[in-house]
Amino acid sequence: MFDSKVLVTALLLGSAPLALAQHDTTASARAVMPERPTVATHAFTVASGYLEIETGGERDHFAPSTNGLSFPTVFKIGLAKRAQLGVDVPFTKTPGLSTGIGDVSVGIKYRIVDDAPLLGAFAILPAIKAPTGDDQLGRGTGTTDVSVLAISSHRFGDLSMDLNVGYTRRPSNDAAPTSATLWTASFGGPLAGQLGWVAEVFGYPGTGGSSGQAPTVAILAGPTFLALESLAFDVGVIVPVRGPQPHALYAGLVYNVGRIFSVR
Repeated sequence: MFDSKVLVTALLLGSAPLALAQHDTTASARAVMPERPTVATHAFTVASGYLEIETGGERDHFAPSTNGLSFPTVFKIGLAKRAQLGVDVPFTKTPGLSTGIGDVSVGIKYRIVDDAPLLGAFAILPAIKAPTGDDQLGRGTGTTDVSVLAISSHRFGDLSMDLNVGYTRRPSNDAAPTSATLWTASFGGPLAGQLGWVAEVFGYPGTGGSSGQAPTVAILAGPTFLALESLAFDVGVIVPVRGPQPHALYAGLVYNVGRIFSVR
C-alpha cells in the first residue's frame, strides 16, 4: 500500500489500462508508472529526465478505537533509460500522538533485462534508510538500514504480474530486528474504460531477537482510475491472513510532473 514497506520492513498509462501501462515500454514519457498501491513494485522506470510523484494515505486499524495513519510521498526521477532514483519521505501518526516525519529512504532502481525467458523484466533496487523519524514516538527504527529488492515483472495478455523478494539489514536495536525479509506477488488488469484493478498477496517472514515478530501474510485489493495520461488514482483495502498486520484502508494518486532536466 502507500507505505515504505518496499524499502524497509518494520520494519509501491496513456490510453491503456493503468495496471498494464507500467509494463508498456512504448508508452509516452508522461504516462504514469505507479509503483503502488501495492506493497510490490514493478521493474520499469520513469523516463530519463522526468519527475513522477506518488502520494497518499493509509489508515491502519490495530484495535477498537486504536488507529494509525501514514502519509508517504515518493519522488521518482529518471536518471537513465534503465535507472531511476527514488526518494521516500513518509509522515506518520501513531495512535495517540501527533503527525511527524518518519524514516527517509533513498534508492536506485536499475533494470537489468527487459524480457528474459523466466525473469521477464528484471530489476534490482538497493536502498538506504536514514533514522530521520523519532523512534521514541514510533515514527522510525532509530537505525540506518540497508536493503535490496529483486523485482521480476511479466505481462500475459491483459494481465500484469510483479514478483518481489527483499532483504533489509540494520544495526542491533530494540525497536526492530537486525535483519528482515519480504515477498510479494501482485497482479493487475483492466475493468472498463479507464478503470482497472490490482490485487496482491504479500508476507514478512518471522524475525528473531527481542524485537522479533511472528510471520505476516496479508491480501490487498482495490480499483484504479486513470484520470489523465499523467494522473492516476487508487483506493483499496488490506486484509490480514495471519500475523500482526492490521486491517487497513488506503487512497492515493500518482502524477507525472514532466521533464525537469535533459539527458544526453
